[in-house]
Amino acid sequence: MNYLDAIRARAEAVLGARITGFSPLSGGGLNEAYAIRLADGRCLFLKTSFDAPAGEFATEAAGLRWIADAPDGPRVPDVEAVVDPDGATEDAVRMLILSGIEPGSANGDTAERLGHELAALHRAGAPGHGAPPPGKPTSEIDLVAAGRELFIGPLRLPVASDPASSWSDVYADLRLLPMAGIADARGALPDGGLAQIATLCERLPELAGPAEPPARLHGDLWGGNVLVAAGGAPYLIDPAAYGGHREVDLAMLRLFGGGGGERCLAAYNEVYPLSDGYRERIALWQLFPLLVHAALFGRAYGIRAIEIARRYCR
Repeated sequence: MNYLDAIRARAEAVLGARITGFSPLSGGGLNEAYAIRLADGRCLFLKTSFDAPAGEFATEAAGLRWIADAPDGPRVPDVEAVVDPDGATEDAVRMLILSGIEPGSANGDTAERLGHELAALHRAGAPGHGAPPPGKPTSEIDLVAAGRELFIGPLRLPVASDPASSWSDVYADLRLLPMAGIADARGALPDGGLAQIATLCERLPELAGPAEPPARLHGDLWGGNVLVAAGGAPYLIDPAAYGGHREVDLAMLRLFGGGGGERCLAAYNEVYPLSDGYRERIALWQLFPLLVHAALFGRAYGIRAIEIARRYCR
């Protein structure tokens, strides 16, 4: 049995239903994705990867459930099944199966709905800065307790072992420095880039703005992770959820375009007004996703990240 046959057979087993349609989907940069149709007519989404590390999909499922638990927060796909065995075995099959989202088009309310719902998500809070989502297995097929590490595609970062009081400490020690180290080891930072990130981290307490309570973050909120469903409703997908500074999600949403722009931000402020100086900190919070992209996709992103770090250290 080849890997694809094994995926299909395992999906049928955990869903308790026969699969009548199994079609690959394009656009997944780090995982394989499939649209599956069941004999009962349901259409679901399956994500898998031959080399996915143990815990990746269980952690994503925990993040989706945590987002879904936020009152009045964003819509997310329902978690239908998780197969994520702990440890490497020859026949390890790992996958995440989610409810399908009927695609639609943005309308006049989409950006405002996204802003209101993100504000509600962030206000729902987290146990501490850097804290992972609660992720205990919820059924016999959830074989890994999520939350041991933060997964961003194939990259792994530590999570806070205890709730942290300072976001600047988390951002420096659990985000910027580890990710800069990964990017530098892959040759994706210019000369002196790692030292420049370290210098910036020393200044973070004065750069980070007013103290904020830990927000419940999506954690990887670029425009491609906001889908518009039928009726114009925004859905969030592919979280790397944790507790942190709420401006981080909003800065990420602006980094590569999408997300409703100023209309989304204005709606956000109606529900949960941002602190003074927010706009001056946008690039500071964009530094981390740029380092992630440097580690994954190359030096051009690393050069851009170090330019931002130098700007804040003048």
